[in-house]
Amino acid sequence: MIVALAGGVGAARLLRGVQAVVAPDTVTAVVNTGDDIVLHGLHISPDLDTVTYTLAGAINPETGWGVTGETWAAMDALERYRGATWFRLGDKDLATHLYRTQRLGEGAPLSLVTREIASAWGVAVGLVPMSDDRVETRLVVDGQEIGFQEYFVGRQHSVPVESVRFDGVERARPGPGVLEALAGAERVVLCPSNPIVSIGPVLAVPGIEAAVRARRDDVVAVSPIVAGAAIKGPADHMLAELGHEPSVVGVARLYAPLAATLVVD
Repeated sequence: MIVALAGGVGAARLLRGVQAVVAPDTVTAVVNTGDDIVLHGLHISPDLDTVTYTLAGAINPETGWGVTGETWAAMDALERYRGATWFRLGDKDLATHLYRTQRLGEGAPLSLVTREIASAWGVAVGLVPMSDDRVETRLVVDGQEIGFQEYFVGRQHSVPVESVRFDGVERARPGPGVLEALAGAERVVLCPSNPIVSIGPVLAVPGIEAAVRARRDDVVAVSPIVAGAAIKGPADHMLAELGHEPSVVGVARLYAPLAATLVVD
């Protein structure tokens, strides 16, 4: 069994390759939920959805997020009321958030709802949120603390990050079966996601980093930095802003206590 710690786009693309060469039902992805946001009263899990849509072959290839063949009637209508449309939700994508919010309101844990959504999309890779408990990634920019999506989408990750914290993580518990999967995996993979705000929240859940460290010889990290830059997203300049070298060497230093092997493009 392979267990992968995953963020969004980079992890989704790696997992798509993995499921092409090994049996998908032997792969478990522990996915970051620190990026989750409640908007329009809906619980949105961007990384879980990006991984789900990608593994289902339904991801929008131009954006790397959302569903291919999407329409935007709901957002267009919302603009009439001058509603919050800075975080774009397509009509098909909205159905996922409506279903998730309904099931969570009925008392179902996020891990169960995630399995239901993945099954509906025909995804055989086991997708598990890092925790069923709320954890929110918060960043300080310009001396003000804001949520991750306001930084990433609202401000187009164009402002320097002064610090990062994961609100609520000290009270969070690992998702169901996560620690057992890490202990029993043949190989553990740290996907090519942002080390600070994608892999970082997963490792911050009590018990997960210790479980990964205990398997260090069997852990393979994949660098998200290629030729000194992130392929997608703010990983390179965020590393620099927070005092790390924005290079493969910087990634190696971050992951050295966790992984015996680093894959470099």
